[in-house]
Order: sequence, then C-alpha cells, then structure tokens
Amino acid sequence: MPSLRIIVEAEFEDKEWIKTCLEQLTMIDEKWMATVYHGQLYQQRMARAYNKKVRRRKFEVGQLILRCILLHHEEAKGKFSPNWKGPYIVRRVLPKGALYLADIEGNDHETTINADVVKRL
Repeated sequence: MPSLRIIVEAEFEDKEWIKTCLEQLTMIDEKWMATVYHGQLYQQRMARAYNKKVRRRKFEVGQLILRCILLHHEEAKGKFSPNWKGPYIVRRVLPKGALYLADIEGNDHETTINADVVKRL
C-alpha cells in the first residue's frame, strides 16, 4: 500500500486512493487464504505419508508387556544397564495408543504410557 507521502506526490484523488487500498486489501486476503489452503494440503499429504508407514499395535487388558527405559528415567544407569523393565500388566487401554500399567503384584501406576515405548512379552 502506498504511503501518504507517495499519495500526495502522485496526486491521487481520495476516491481513487480508497479504491486502490480496498483492492490491495482484498488481494492480501486472497493471498492469505491461498497460503492457508496450501498449508493445510501440505499437512494432509505429510500425515498421509506418515500414516502409511506406521504399524498400529493393539494391546488388550491383562496382556503382559515390557516398558522401555529411556535416558531421562532414573533407572537408566549407564551403558550396560538393561533397556527394558517389567513385566507389567495392561490395566486400561486409552484411545490413540495410551496405556495404564500395573506391576505383577497389582500396584497401579498413575501415569499413562505411550504404546510406542512398550513391547509385548
């Protein structure tokens, strides 16, 4: 959009200036909408490509599993420590791959565990 100094130098009339401003504003809205649309298409394509490669794993209540010990866990004590901890029993399966676990003794854990960090026994 032209600045006030350029408008004065070009000697636009008020009606012409308002008309050009409105045209430029509608062009900005159209470009913004096109950008949003292309961004959504890109996200859909990336999600479709990712979901093709994902293997869905289903867990059932009562199933025995092992939990992965990640580096930020307190059980991770070095290079020669075990990578898996367990066995655990699946107490509840939530949608999107979250699990509630319990020890073999039956002690429930309050936190949910992602299905990506567990494996079947």
